[in-house]
Amino acid sequence: MVSERGLEVLRVIVQDYVASREPVGSKSIVDRHSFGVSAATIRNDMALLEDEELITAPHTSSGRVPTDKGYRVFVDQLADLRPLSSAQRQAIESFLGHSADLDDVLARTVRLLSQLTHQVAVVQYPSLATSRVRHIELVTLAPTRLMTVLITDSGRVEQRQFDLATPIDDALAGDLRAKLNAALGGLGLGDAAARLGTLTDEFAAERRPVVAQVVASLSEQVLAGRQDKLLLAGTANLARTEEDFTGSIFPVLEAIEEQVTLLRLFGEMEVDLGGVSARIGRENATFGLGETSVVSSGYSSSGGSVARLGVLGPTRMDYSNNMAAVRAVARYLSRLLGEE
Repeated sequence: MVSERGLEVLRVIVQDYVASREPVGSKSIVDRHSFGVSAATIRNDMALLEDEELITAPHTSSGRVPTDKGYRVFVDQLADLRPLSSAQRQAIESFLGHSADLDDVLARTVRLLSQLTHQVAVVQYPSLATSRVRHIELVTLAPTRLMTVLITDSGRVEQRQFDLATPIDDALAGDLRAKLNAALGGLGLGDAAARLGTLTDEFAAERRPVVAQVVASLSEQVLAGRQDKLLLAGTANLARTEEDFTGSIFPVLEAIEEQVTLLRLFGEMEVDLGGVSARIGRENATFGLGETSVVSSGYSSSGGSVARLGVLGPTRMDYSNNMAAVRAVARYLSRLLGEE
């Protein structure tokens, strides 16, 4: 059983090791922190922490460093989620507030989160599996070239341009636009895909070849939109912390490039719109990320669906700052998308 002072010793070991990347000894704890006890007493506390596998000695006669279990106790019991500074909050509002659309706001989100935490930032697009069709637009770019635009209630905009086998006139484009919105508006993407399959038969025979091409394009957009998607930024930050990994960082880079891997990892993490969660070190081993930690939170879109955002980096990370940044950005993103 770890005492209250022992937990405080663990706290300063984590904080000092994260700041310096140097093993922490009892003398440095006494010199830098106000425990009011001798170095010998601190050494006894550290011995108990080592017995509990919360800290370990990387080398003989060296100081101690936190273990994955130690980081877990720190995150669950000791981390101080200090509020962001006014400058950081202002940066979030000014940087994200000028976004033009969902793609832009999410791209800005990962860049900002990477800058705030100096980690790899990850944001998941709102799930389109539960999204509904808000509007469909047809834009005639040339007599035989058309752009189809699919807009969902989550704010996602999907565009596609293609060439038609025969020209399309304004009358047909207007009629098709009206029927598409009447038939698909408010439907979930799965139902919309099924409804598109019957729409061509509702037009006169001479118009069906053009309608069939438009329907085929929209069907591909709907089906593609149902796939989960991630955006990443700050991968170069891993190179700056390469010494925190026992071997090469390339397996980590390969793992995070596989969006399926990160989506599965995100899928196992608790979604909490008001808080933040973390997976630490060996908890991520099955994903090839056993030397990394992931801090994430949930955000909601205008369509009500919930997605995740977070940061990934070495286990030696500033959990307090990163958790506060992830939580703050997620909350602001929810408010921003909710206003759309």
